[in-house]
Amino acid sequence: MKRIVLTGGGTAGHVTPNIALIPRLKDLGYDIHYIGTETGIERKLIEREGIPYHIVKAGKLRRYFDMKNFTDTFKITQGFMQSLAIMNKLKPNIVFSKGGFVSSPVVWAAWMNRIPIVIHESDMTPGLANKIALPFAKSICYTFPETKKYISGEKSVLTGIPVRESLFAGKKTAGKRICGFTEDKPIILIIGGSLGSQVINKTIRGALKSILNRFQVCHICGKGNIDKNYKGIKGYKQFEYVGEELPDLFVMADLIISRAGATALYEILALRKPNILIPLSKKASRGDQILNAQSFKKQGLSYVIMEEELDKETILRGIDKVYEGRQDYISTMSSNKAGNGIDEVINVIKSCSK
Repeated sequence: MKRIVLTGGGTAGHVTPNIALIPRLKDLGYDIHYIGTETGIERKLIEREGIPYHIVKAGKLRRYFDMKNFTDTFKITQGFMQSLAIMNKLKPNIVFSKGGFVSSPVVWAAWMNRIPIVIHESDMTPGLANKIALPFAKSICYTFPETKKYISGEKSVLTGIPVRESLFAGKKTAGKRICGFTEDKPIILIIGGSLGSQVINKTIRGALKSILNRFQVCHICGKGNIDKNYKGIKGYKQFEYVGEELPDLFVMADLIISRAGATALYEILALRKPNILIPLSKKASRGDQILNAQSFKKQGLSYVIMEEELDKETILRGIDKVYEGRQDYISTMSSNKAGNGIDEVINVIKSCSK
């Protein structure tokens, strides 16, 4: 039996593609282990899958000066030593990394033990953790065709993103039952990322009265972001976070409003859902979501509203435009050749396993 170590964390986008691979890896007979942080979102998501979970310290890698860089350097060193101990104990045949700060010490420890490493980059340009890890990788999977110019051609493989097969098993009636929705109005699903989005939450609630004239709204607003003032409103249902019910909510939706993380985009594409993307502002990120959203807009797959332009008027205008043109979006998505990346990524893992 071959053993694989999966790693990646910090946001759900660094974890869910790993989860998508787990059923296929099990079918192939791999003994699967996961390395993540003690308090990161990855722990909750992976332990739900029944996979052995190993905890390491992780520090944030920053491109700018911050006093936390000194304490985080110590955490990174601890994480590296812990990862070395785990590698020596497990002796995996391969490590698969989805990025995020926890992945860096794991990749270094695997390289020190001459364990093959496969990296997957979801966004158009590599994040800092993946950029640091690239020289140590045997193979690099990537999602957007535009990414190829940023990574080594001889090691790179265009695979797309693994999409959880469970998403396709959702039932519309179950989603409506969970939310208490009726059959008389179409449904908008709002996803502000795994941590939620204050600006999206505020804008949606500010426009809610107008939206509810035509739609019902399922709002996944992030931990601690449920607003008690909006509880009990007919046609509006709030969730902090959604786990196993998500496939039902996805299939229930007639339109999705989302951040522009690559994992979310390819899940929306796989499900052929008309959508509005509101990428995270460059003020609060490295701008990867903006590039992702622009790529999908250029391909005719999404309607995009920049965060700086987001207000009641722009969101209502976007909703009207996308819903009225929903069949055109569905047709364009249906003809898109980007599929579920599970098979391609699995092929890379198999070829690189020692």
